[in-house]
Parts: sequence; structure tokens; C-alpha cells
Amino acid sequence: MARFSLTRRTQLLAALALLVVVFIMLTLASSRWMRVGRFDLTSDHLYTLTPGTIQIVDKLHAPLKLTLYFSEHSTRDLPQLRSYEQRVREMLQEMVARSHGKLRLQVVDPVPYSDDEAAAEGNGLSPISGGTNGERVFFGLVGTTLSGGSDADNENDLHPGAKTLPIPLFDPARETFLEYDIAKLLYELNEPRKPMIGLISTLPVQGNPVIGEEPWTIIRQLGQLFEVKPLDASKLTVVPNDIQVLLLIHPKRLSDAAQYAIDQYVLRGGHLVVFVDPDAELDNTPFVDSAGVMDDHNSDLKRLFTTWGVLYDSQKVVLDRSRALRIELADNSATNHPAMLGLGGQELNHDDVITASLQRINLSSVGYFDLAQGTESRLVPLLQSTTDAEVVAAQRVRESTADPNALMDNYRADGLHYVIAARLRGAFPSAFPEKAGQPGHLTHAASNAEVILVADTDLLSDRLWVSYSQSLLGPLQLSALANNGDFVTNLADNLSGSSALLSIHGRTSSQRPFTRVQALQAAADQKFLAKKQELQRELAVTRSRLSELQPAKAARGEAISAEQRSEIEQFLQRQLAINKELRDVQHQLNAEIDALGMRLKFINIVLVPALITLFGLAYGWRRSRRSRRQA
Repeated sequence: MARFSLTRRTQLLAALALLVVVFIMLTLASSRWMRVGRFDLTSDHLYTLTPGTIQIVDKLHAPLKLTLYFSEHSTRDLPQLRSYEQRVREMLQEMVARSHGKLRLQVVDPVPYSDDEAAAEGNGLSPISGGTNGERVFFGLVGTTLSGGSDADNENDLHPGAKTLPIPLFDPARETFLEYDIAKLLYELNEPRKPMIGLISTLPVQGNPVIGEEPWTIIRQLGQLFEVKPLDASKLTVVPNDIQVLLLIHPKRLSDAAQYAIDQYVLRGGHLVVFVDPDAELDNTPFVDSAGVMDDHNSDLKRLFTTWGVLYDSQKVVLDRSRALRIELADNSATNHPAMLGLGGQELNHDDVITASLQRINLSSVGYFDLAQGTESRLVPLLQSTTDAEVVAAQRVRESTADPNALMDNYRADGLHYVIAARLRGAFPSAFPEKAGQPGHLTHAASNAEVILVADTDLLSDRLWVSYSQSLLGPLQLSALANNGDFVTNLADNLSGSSALLSIHGRTSSQRPFTRVQALQAAADQKFLAKKQELQRELAVTRSRLSELQPAKAARGEAISAEQRSEIEQFLQRQLAINKELRDVQHQLNAEIDALGMRLKFINIVLVPALITLFGLAYGWRRSRRSRRQA
């Protein structure tokens, strides 16, 4: 009997050892060959790549090396940044797992005064201060094209024409666009040359080399990132296929041929940005030329706008006194100009990748867009006014150039948000139905087309966002007063990507706030505010009563009467009572939050483990009972 027991024990130990070995082998095998077999159980699918990102990863031509620089040692006291680094790393690992070996990820800790720190800075990463012991913190990504081959995994694999691009800093405030920023980096690394930007403008944005006039700063910035190709509107019949984005600035008196070329460009999937203006202040065309032709310095794209369902009045300007810029007048005085606007905060759409990171946009004499009734197009605002805005005739704005204060006469806010810049999306028909039947003519967009509309051209000019300074014998220094340049660059950058990149929109944040606690805090704040206002009202009433009782004596500093003393004592008692009520409200708030916390702890620490344990015991008991029956 004892020998049988020993044999059974040996069998059990051997089976246990075998299970351990099998478990280890399965774990290693799954980590090596089953990386794609993942399950995203988050409520918002934070770790599930969008189809656009998967398409970009699948179409990589050559292997890419991704180096994630994160100052592990310097962020010991920054738990929020460390948590976000884990989020970034997991997103990168998911892309690597989907890339079939085309992406290689390396994580580097650039400790101070090391070669890794020098490499991080040399590759364009932007350090931030605030690390442990005041050390600089690097948290960015560098992507590099490799020479190819399955064994390319180190710096020696870089070929002479290797392309390197960085994400200078992963800002937690930009977490909703994390996937877009990484996918955009991959897309740009995969492209062999700079995107081509077409430019049609009736404003002197390219300067005048004959008289030594430089191009506008915005055009120079675009030239650093894109190939800018000017197009002659008077000879335009077809927009070339290599134009990835077409900038149409201040279109005036465009021929039907040019408008038809733009119409067909949009319908075949081209990306168009239109800058129109009810009063282009940089338009140097005479208001009345030698032939008597009048020019109000406004622009429109009426035929195309009407077809797309867009309402735009080239004779109306939006005023907004709450966002008026302060300007200097000819007599050296200063005033707020309600037609010159500094938009920021709630006026910028922080849910759109173009304006998400911008702080301020300066504009002047702007128009606005709306949709015609019954249209199927969608207008997604990028820039809009506050509700303290009013619409006036453009002629009135031109007449008030010398005295902007005249625009405040009889000012009446409309209580509406006027859309100044927006994305327009829709299945547009052709604005030239009479061309139907001609070879190559498109009657409708193959899919939802997208156009960006901006009702101002002055935002492009240097005077609204650039400041120049020059030290003695030093070069001319340029500093940005607003994000106008970033806005235009972001427009071109976003639209020059593939349709896959454009399909990647902002995701939800991985931070999950305690909404119930926030609701309790908000309710308590309202109670505190009500009590505070009640105390202030009673204080004002008591002071008024004291002034009525004996104003003359109080002014001469004479003794306070018994009636005044009684009034003051009553007020002090009431003040103490209200302070006690305030403490009671705070105590009740803390009690509710503590009770909620205890419930959450009980659920997470006691209830859920207990349910799992009970389920395991019940399952084990059931299997044991079944085994006994079979025996």
C-alpha cells in the first residue's frame, strides 16, 4: 500500500513538472510567434489600431528603425509622465507587431552627459526641465530608414541616403493624437520626396524679386517642408496629378476653365484649401482702375461654393469686441479694433489635429461660412468667433480705418458662433453639369471629398503674427506673436498625407477621471458659492442699515449706540452660523467621497476576488464530483 502511494506521488510530481515545462514553452512560443494575437478589452479600444494606421504600416517599402528616447532615471518623481511613456511604448509595440518585421523598436535612456543624450539632441528631440535633481528629460521618437534586410537592427545598417525624422516631444496634452502623430512619422519616412503643394494667389505672397521684396514668411516656411509649385490661374486647365494640396488664395475673377480644373481636382480626390476674404487688406489692386472698373478687395468662389452647399457673403465682416486686438493709431493712441481678432481657447477646435496644439490665431476683417438649407455637406469648424460677435457690411469696416472706435457705435452682439475656418466634407457633384459627356469628366466625387475653407487672407501676412528684431551688426531675428504660420503648415501637412492618414482622427485619453467624485465636488462648490453669496448679501444689508441708523455719528467717530451694537452682534452671530454651515457642507462632501472610495475599494479588493474565488471553488467542486462519479 505504501509503495502504491509513493508511486502515485511520483506521478503527480512528474505531471506537475511537465505542466511547468509546457507552460514555459507555450509562454515563450506565444511571445515569439503569436504577438498579433492580442485582445483589447479597454472600453474605448485604446490599443486597437485604426484601419488607416494598419494600411500605412502594411505599405512600408523599406524597414524603419524607431528609437524611443525616454529619460527613465530623470523621471523617477514624475509618475504621470512615466505612465504616459508606457502608453506610448505599448502603441509602438502594437505597430511593430503588425509590421511583419518592417519596424524595429529600440528604447534608449539618454542619461545626462552620455552619447545617447547627445544623439537625442542631435536628432532634433526637445528636452524639458523638471526632472529629478533638475535634470533634463527627453521623451521623443526618432525614425530612420534602414538599408533593408532581415538583420538590419543597428546603426551600421543606415545607408548614405537614410532619412531621419523626429517627434521632438510626446506631450501628454496631445495624447488624443498619439496614433496620428506616429502614423504621420511612418508615412513621411516612407515617402521618397517632399509633398508637392500647388499655389494660386492674387496676393503678392511670393514677394517681388525685382524690387527685392521677400516672400511672405508663411510661404518661406512652407518651402522648407514642401515643394511649392506656383500655378498660373489664367492658363490653368488641369491641376497636375502630382499636386497633393492646392492652396487657392484670394480667388478673384477666375476663368471658367480654371474653376473647372479646380472642380475636377476636388472630385478626383484632390485636397483644396481656399482662402477668401470680404476685405483683403494686403490687396494692392486700385479700388477703381483707369478703365473705371471697381474692385472692393474681396474674393469669392461663388459657383463652387453654391454647388457644395456653402453660404458665404463676400460683403460681410464679422466683428467680435471680446476678441478685439489692441492697435496703435496714427496719433500714437491705442484702441481695441473689433474687426481685428485674436482667437484662442474655445474659438479653436482642439479636437482637430490642425488646431489641437495652437494657442492663438490673429485675423483681420474676416468673413464667415454657413451651410445652405437641405445640403448634405458637413461643416466642421476649425476657427470661430465668440457669441459676442456682430456682422456688419465690409464697406463700413473700410470706412472706419482711421477710427476703429466707430465700429462700436450701436454694437449689438448676435449671440452666434460665426464659423471663420472649417473642414467641408461631402459627396460633391460637379459645378459644371454642362460638361457631362466630355472625356474624363467627373459628375460626382468618388467618395466623400474634403475641402478646407478659410474666410480671411490677412492671417497669412507677416504683420499679424511676425515680429522682427535686429541687434547691432547681427542678423535679422524673427519671432512669432501668434500661431498663424503653424496653422497654415498644419493645413498643408495634414492634407498632404494619404487618405489613410486623414482617416485617423483623435482618440480618447487613457486617463479615466473619477467622474462621480467630480460631480460631488461640483455640487459642493455650488453650495459653497450660494452660501458665500448669501453672506455677502447680508453683509451689504447690515452695512446699509448701520449707515441709516447714525450716519453722522459714524462719520465723526462717535460712540456706537446700543442699537448699532445689537445689530453688529446679530451680524457676527449670523456670520458664525453661516461659517458653520460651510464647514458642514465640506464635511458632508468629504463623507460622500470617503463613502464612494470605500465602496470602490470593497468592490475591487473584496467583492471581485471573492466572486472569482467562489467561481473557482464551485468549478473545482463540480469537476471533483464528476471525477468521483466516473471512478
